Amino acid sequence: MNLQGSIVALVTPFKDGKVDETSLRGLIRWHLQQGTDGILVLGTTGEAATLEKEERKRVMEIALEEAKGKVPLIVGTGTNNTARVLEYTKLAEEMGFDAALIVTPYYNKPTQNGLYAHYSYIAKQTKIPIILYNVPGRTSVNMLPDTTAKLAEIENIIAIKEACGDIKQVTELLMRCPKDFIVLSGDDFTALATVFLGGKGVISVVANVTPKEMAALMRYALSGDIAKANELNLYLYPLYKAMFIETNPAPAKHALWLMGKIETPEVRLPLAGLTESSAEQLKKLLQEKYKLI
Repeated sequence: MNLQGSIVALVTPFKDGKVDETSLRGLIRWHLQQGTDGILVLGTTGEAATLEKEERKRVMEIALEEAKGKVPLIVGTGTNNTARVLEYTKLAEEMGFDAALIVTPYYNKPTQNGLYAHYSYIAKQTKIPIILYNVPGRTSVNMLPDTTAKLAEIENIIAIKEACGDIKQVTELLMRCPKDFIVLSGDDFTALATVFLGGKGVISVVANVTPKEMAALMRYALSGDIAKANELNLYLYPLYKAMFIETNPAPAKHALWLMGKIETPEVRLPLAGLTESSAEQLKKLLQEKYKLI
């Protein structure tokens, strides 16, 4: 599994309260055409926390049908319930996913010892490659580099999606972890710096909207073409900001809807669609700077 480059944190399209399977298939096919290096379903951007078990399984089936063997396929299996995480991770293994992305347990606020115990428990009962996911802005817990380095010693824990937003912490992470442990940025705005420090790519929100450009940015960065990578990064920066003008994934879904890639911009409660002001700002950016609509 070549886990590097631009891995899209794919949205889950909805229509009339249900998963829009037609739009989901269309998005996956589009990403394959655009050169996206990997696909993550049921992550934060995929609103996994709001999907029922059967809906999750159906999204997984569609992803496998459309992209298995074409690019690395990752599925989010994390919750704040260790037993449920194990259940979801075993399902991912049985269905044939290439890796499971497991977010740090939210709300519970485990200690560093609790985080180690949680992940090691899952890893020792499964064989699927595991990607740790640290996103303290959403979970209220920050998994520190020493904890990650200790977990990296477990054979099937192969990578981390680091979304702490702190380049100092990313640097310390790269210093402490084994050389073959993969560090992926979990934030578009830190992706370039993470790769230049020694990371291998990004699990990206912006790739939902500009997959070709995000894949190119990562290729330039990984090949050491600093000038081209920096130019493209600065070009995409306004879009990085726009994707969080309100809570992700509402802006990404609204953009995809405006672009005609999904039938509705629907998100599930407790999320809400964009306000009129935010929608207008996003539309103007997509029209005037990026010529996407």
